[in-house]
Amino acid sequence: MPTKNTIKLKFESSRNLSPAPESLSAVKIKERYELFINGKFEEPHSKKYFDTINPANEKKLSLIAEADNTDVSKAVSAARNCYEKTWKKMPGKERGKYIYRIARMIQERAREFAVIETLDGGKPIRESRDFDVPAAANHFFYYAGWADKLQYAFPNRQPLPLGVAGQIIPWNFPLLMAAWKIAPALATGNTVVLKPAETTSLTALKLAEIIREADLPPGVVNIITGAGETGAALVNHPDINKIAFTGSTHVGKIIQKAIAGTSKKATLELGGKAANIIFEDAALDQAVEGIINGIYFNQGHVCCAGSRLFVQESVYKTVLQKLKDRMETLIVGDPMDKNTDIGAINSKEQLQVIHKYIKIGQQDGAEIYQPAGILPKKGFYCMPTLFTKVAQSNRLAQEEIFGPVLTIQTFRTDDEVIEKANNTPFGLSAGVWTDKGSKIFNLTRKLRAGVVWANTYNKFDPSSPFGGYKESGYGREGGLQGLEGYVGF
Repeated sequence: MPTKNTIKLKFESSRNLSPAPESLSAVKIKERYELFINGKFEEPHSKKYFDTINPANEKKLSLIAEADNTDVSKAVSAARNCYEKTWKKMPGKERGKYIYRIARMIQERAREFAVIETLDGGKPIRESRDFDVPAAANHFFYYAGWADKLQYAFPNRQPLPLGVAGQIIPWNFPLLMAAWKIAPALATGNTVVLKPAETTSLTALKLAEIIREADLPPGVVNIITGAGETGAALVNHPDINKIAFTGSTHVGKIIQKAIAGTSKKATLELGGKAANIIFEDAALDQAVEGIINGIYFNQGHVCCAGSRLFVQESVYKTVLQKLKDRMETLIVGDPMDKNTDIGAINSKEQLQVIHKYIKIGQQDGAEIYQPAGILPKKGFYCMPTLFTKVAQSNRLAQEEIFGPVLTIQTFRTDDEVIEKANNTPFGLSAGVWTDKGSKIFNLTRKLRAGVVWANTYNKFDPSSPFGGYKESGYGREGGLQGLEGYVGF
């Protein structure tokens, strides 16, 4: 185990790294962005716009159009017209060519997309560059391959497109979430009206530029921007056949009520409170790095973030010390710097939510640990935070925080940790760290989570389905299963 002096030297050297900022030379952000409807960019009916800012320095990046009910109806009408006249009649082989073309164009403009994702969302450039953009392109590649093979995806059945899909995505993975939703919808013959989060609309609008350059028939994909009212208008529009939503459980429940009694299908990927479980026989250094990756490298801004850590009692002290030592080496700062591990929180409002939960944890008697360091004066930043002495009933252990806050508890037996891990309204994901395959299979059968990772965490692939149970939603995105939500029989 490294000594305290070694850790101190490591910590100081990481803080003294020379800045390595990503260049902005490949990026051009317009002063104002319009709505993308029927293959064209056009002004909103309301003539209203709102600012999108860089959360790392609070500077305005651009103005974004605010769609009202008239704009939503226009986008849905364009999607319906294209669906009836063109897209549903087009052979799958031809649809696949368009989807493949989008994937290649994302690859060609990967650097531009990565920089804009970081500027608009606050995540470290390494994450945007190495995961978000490649994964988005891969989803288009994957579903391009399925477009002319639907008879093999659904043997002995005749899959038919649903019609117009209304899709609403969150701010944590703007480009990737757009790819998750648009690609399978197009592969199955549906047309789309997409609404990105109001704080992270830029990469979706850049994707609209690619869609136009790829010569997709006008109306196949429409992208409208705005806040909650725009999303509500899309959900409630009578000519929408499918709602695909990723976001909070609270909003997911509102959507369920809104579409109850209608013929609209829905896929809901909602909140999570994932359990990460370390057994005494695990490779502890590997496990600790997985924990850090699962909660801090992404600022806790994934619904499947491993925010609840359960450690077997016999190795608790060792794991806790390793976690604290590793946290001391994390660099919090400018997301555009390639040295940065933890970037900016997406918005001031979300930072206030995180601070509220940190305060609640302290009031409930939990013990807080944060590494040493100074946060930037401008922008929305939060130190990685660890809470010990947490009870199962504490709000920290039950409610989704969506920030770099980890709780740690101990357990003795398999049955005990299974009960604790399942003691939450959510059921999106979990992680198991052990050297024994029998334990892995035992827990994967008993943990009530849509995805369970073994000796790794936050690994995604276009061919693997993702989704949850209980208040984490229903339906699957990704993989062969991701096609099912966009077809009828």
